[in-house]
Amino acid sequence: MAKDKKAPRPKAQTPKGFRDYFGAEVTERAEMLATIAGVYRHYGFDALESSGVETVEALGKFLPDVDRPNEGVFAWQDEDDTWMALRYDLTAPPARVYAQHRNDLPLPYRRYAMGPVWRNEKPGPGRYRQFYQCDADTVGAATVAADAEICAMLADTLEKVGIPRGDYLIRVNNRKVLNGVLEAMGVSDAAQAADVLRTIDKFDKVGEAGVRELLGKGRLDASGAYIDGVGLSEEQAEPVITFLTSKGADNAATLENLRGAVGESAVGAEGVTELQQIADLLAAQGYGPDRIVIDPSVVRGLGYYTGPVFEAELTFEILDEKGRKRQFGSVAGGGRYDDLVKRFTGQAVPATGVSIGVDRLLAALREKGRLTSTEQGPVVVTVMDRDRMADYQAMVADLRQAGIRAEVYLGNPKNFGNQLKYADKRQSPVAVIEGGDEKDRGVVQIKDLILGAKMAENATLEEWKDRPSQYEVPRADLVAKVREILDLYS
Repeated sequence: MAKDKKAPRPKAQTPKGFRDYFGAEVTERAEMLATIAGVYRHYGFDALESSGVETVEALGKFLPDVDRPNEGVFAWQDEDDTWMALRYDLTAPPARVYAQHRNDLPLPYRRYAMGPVWRNEKPGPGRYRQFYQCDADTVGAATVAADAEICAMLADTLEKVGIPRGDYLIRVNNRKVLNGVLEAMGVSDAAQAADVLRTIDKFDKVGEAGVRELLGKGRLDASGAYIDGVGLSEEQAEPVITFLTSKGADNAATLENLRGAVGESAVGAEGVTELQQIADLLAAQGYGPDRIVIDPSVVRGLGYYTGPVFEAELTFEILDEKGRKRQFGSVAGGGRYDDLVKRFTGQAVPATGVSIGVDRLLAALREKGRLTSTEQGPVVVTVMDRDRMADYQAMVADLRQAGIRAEVYLGNPKNFGNQLKYADKRQSPVAVIEGGDEKDRGVVQIKDLILGAKMAENATLEEWKDRPSQYEVPRADLVAKVREILDLYS
């Protein structure tokens, strides 16, 4: 009789496109989210935690990949044949939430939400299928004062988390202006309009000449591959070029140029007027073009935007993987989406909001040296006699009650050296030692592990030569001495 084959062991590996986050990274994210939430609450927004799963019907045509139904998201069919999907952003869910609970919510409804989102897209370097977003939205306010407020709040948020003024710029445009340009071009076909918008979005990379080629017959890219163009005539393409080159020396000049770009288009003129109102409202609050600026090159990719759109760009330089200098780029974006709630209610409900890419913003703070991806570990109380575990637990309790992070070593205490190695791996600043002799004399040994590590690196280091790395203090002074050492490194 053949032996049953053993089932193969599962591979201990992270699924493709996902990653694990450890101690310091998780703590950094939590602290940053708390800071952002504080700014949002300061502006009067309330927290909302909606389901991580929505029906595909609720997500509707605003799925990331509209050409492949149920693709671009992680979707499955429920037992009642309803298609469900993990949320792909934090903008679509509040539209459903407001439509469902509108009789119980104030109007306008101001909410913020934070959490993971999932996209079933091809992963790449720094691009994961699960990532965190941090959103704030105002539902039910038609006035562009709501859009201006979102931009001001975004500026305050960036500064609060540690991006100094001068290292960021919030750029504002209006989809109505873009629609006006398309109208001036005579483009009415939706597919062709989408191609034009995608081409506009490449302006920063290919410049005016490249955009002209892409709007016409096409162009050769840097690799030598030929990219087909939109197929517009030079006359049709001219309003786009006028639009893209309309950024002036200040907001007033840009707005004047935009009025020329939209020509006789009524919707375009309406968009320019809204941008003027936003600029005036921000100026009245002290947010000048050094922080928030009208910029025609901003094109948000998602199709649900209907009015003002904005993007937060970090302007400082970093080195890419090939050692070349480049700007860090965008960390947040958003805009007005007046048709999302209407899908559920049949009634127009205006809305505007912003989404911050949490992982991108954390990476930016690391680049600025504001985060080190290291975290001070707990004070470790070592175990010299396993029969006196109650004594060690009492020490830990005293430290914790004093607000000091601490733990008792819970591994095998037989080898004391392994306990100190454990403390080093935990990045502990202090180890507490109490053997039988110390217990009899009513004292404890307190080892400064940070100083010990410095001395091990260079025993002749002048900075440390007059300081001991271990202290003997009365048991009653345990908490005070540990705090004194911790204060040296805080």
